[in-house]
Amino acid sequence: MSQTATVEPETDKPKREKTASGLAGLRLSETPRISIVVPGLNEAESLPELAKRIAETLDGKETFELIFVDDGSTDDSWKVMQSLVAADPRVRAVRLRKNFGKAMGLSAGFSRVRGEIVIMMDADLQDDPAELPKFIEKIEEGYDVVVGWKLKRLDPANRLVLTRIFNGTVRWVTGVKLHDMNCGFKAYRREVVKTIPIYGDLFRYIPVFAAWEGFRVTEVGVHHHPRKHGASRYGLERILRGFFDLISITFLTKYSKRPMHLFGAIGLLMGFTGVAINLYLTVLWFLGHKIGDRPLLLFGSILIVLGLQFFSMGFIGEYLTYLNQKRMKATDLPIREEIGSIGSGSELALESRPD
Repeated sequence: MSQTATVEPETDKPKREKTASGLAGLRLSETPRISIVVPGLNEAESLPELAKRIAETLDGKETFELIFVDDGSTDDSWKVMQSLVAADPRVRAVRLRKNFGKAMGLSAGFSRVRGEIVIMMDADLQDDPAELPKFIEKIEEGYDVVVGWKLKRLDPANRLVLTRIFNGTVRWVTGVKLHDMNCGFKAYRREVVKTIPIYGDLFRYIPVFAAWEGFRVTEVGVHHHPRKHGASRYGLERILRGFFDLISITFLTKYSKRPMHLFGAIGLLMGFTGVAINLYLTVLWFLGHKIGDRPLLLFGSILIVLGLQFFSMGFIGEYLTYLNQKRMKATDLPIREEIGSIGSGSELALESRPD
């Protein structure tokens, strides 16, 4: 599958004839092929080495831009980013007003990418820039999403166990067979990051959303390096949040376009169970048994009411989905590629068709 890079028009911005990294005559308006987005929180010590190693890996091989996102750091991260921008015209930086979390940082970075291949990686040097060509090669093979798989994780035993349970559960629930959904080293075609909204902590499930949208997803083995500076912010609470997000993902990917299938099924199950219970009690009443003080009567009645409510939610959900589909533009359709053209006769037929 071939992709064509978007060429942006020349601007009146000045050229940088010479930079600290030895780059001569590089135009700020030149469209890079690779965009690397690195969100970070208090990673001032790691950023210079990361930028240097990325440049060493891609210099002379790819045109690229490096977008750092300062997610409300309280150390010197922003000053370091400013110095990196001044030293290399391929480096850009975005500063958020406060710490909003990784999803907002990625959204800020993704909204500014220009390359046809977008790579996200962590700022703590645990992701090795030397492995960037692996991701680019997989994208060139025709995949839309490439997820890093840390073959040998350098984590404490308790975290390893939790991670394996989490990844196993995600594979079972979503059907997306990836070994390391949580890995922060991923590559996408730009179309993917422009199509899939990122909010909350759902950024880790972008591959699941992408697979649901029909994009091709694969993984590539990477090395996991120990953190050089600072402390990890990954703990049990993040794993628990991941499981809660998994419930949201299950609904969004399986039932967002057909809510009646979920709410209607639950409503019918509850409703029929409630009716069956009350029919049973009705038979007992005809046989002379007292049922007014039985908790089962109240339980059956509640089930009937809840069943009606869930069924109503399904109808409302279907109506909202219908309205959303009516508003969908042709550009929002999940079309991978298109060949051929519409003839003049078809165009006239379309123009003359009544509304």
